[in-house]
Amino acid sequence: MLQQIESEIQLGRFRYETFFPEKGISEDSVPSFLLEQKEEVDPKVLRTPIFKDFIEEWLAETSIGWRRSYLVTIRGNIDKYYLSAFGNVRVGAVTRADLLKFRSSLAKVSGRNGNATLSANRINKIMDPLRRIFEEAADRYDFTTPYVRIKPLKVPKSDVQPFTLQEVKQIIDSVRPDFRNYYTVRFFTGMRTGEIDGLKWKYVDFDRRQILVRETIVYGEDDYTKTDASQRDIAMSQPVYEALQKQYRATGAMSEYVFCNLQGLPIEHNNVTKRVWYPLLGALGLERRRPYQTRHTAATLWLAAGEAPEWIARQMGHANTEMLFKVYSRYVPNLTRRDGSAFEQLLKTAQIQKEDEHATV
Repeated sequence: MLQQIESEIQLGRFRYETFFPEKGISEDSVPSFLLEQKEEVDPKVLRTPIFKDFIEEWLAETSIGWRRSYLVTIRGNIDKYYLSAFGNVRVGAVTRADLLKFRSSLAKVSGRNGNATLSANRINKIMDPLRRIFEEAADRYDFTTPYVRIKPLKVPKSDVQPFTLQEVKQIIDSVRPDFRNYYTVRFFTGMRTGEIDGLKWKYVDFDRRQILVRETIVYGEDDYTKTDASQRDIAMSQPVYEALQKQYRATGAMSEYVFCNLQGLPIEHNNVTKRVWYPLLGALGLERRRPYQTRHTAATLWLAAGEAPEWIARQMGHANTEMLFKVYSRYVPNLTRRDGSAFEQLLKTAQIQKEDEHATV
């Protein structure tokens, strides 16, 4: 009860008579700032459960269809953000203003990778489950959900930052020998981090020169790929074929995983990023970029080489070419002749014809 009282005081919503309805208690003993908040309490609110109890019930009932990675994310949000803000408050007592204050407080939380605050995208992902939580609570306990007219924060558009072919060659030539095959495959297949880190030898077909993407690894456990479209067969280019041949001689007999540590377990991407990737970029004087940019690099190199967009989309695991042109087309302006050069040529031709006409006259 003390925890609930403290939570409601924090929210500026404490009602003395709700907790101490006994007759004979003098209001002289109650701090004035609490008495100032007197309002009639809706009986529906008193019938709703405490947030921390309801959210555990909600989680048990809804998580059955979730992927493990998503469950870990939601569990982290609950423990790190939701409980401290609403844990001891009744779900029916939370207001829209409380949710907006909570969102504002997230903007003051330190972000990852040295960022001063959480990004707008991260805040939206923390807020979105609350919408479903309160909608379910409102439906069960017959009250109006407080999650109304709360629009997602605007997320600034971020450009991809692929490497040039010269930079790719520089990285592969300079990286530690035991990671040279790994980065060769990353740069020239467009595989996601979880896909390459979880790649198993049974999915490497040397005869057909194909990598069969059937699984991914998330939090150290094998899982289904990101989407159904992510289930795909990637064609091995010659550098990839040679790199996997070399890797098979190194790890083929010691692990089911293509890229593994000395114990035969899959490599841990955060460890590799901090100990290998970022130090290498720093040593080469290259801009610090996430390893995921290797995937963007593969797409832009394929486009620049003139490969068919439909084929590239399949290699990337995209359902169609929409994402391809939306994200990458600016790196290959001559791919579809939509760089303005055709229009410039039209104007130039028209000008020449006009000059010829004047000369004839």
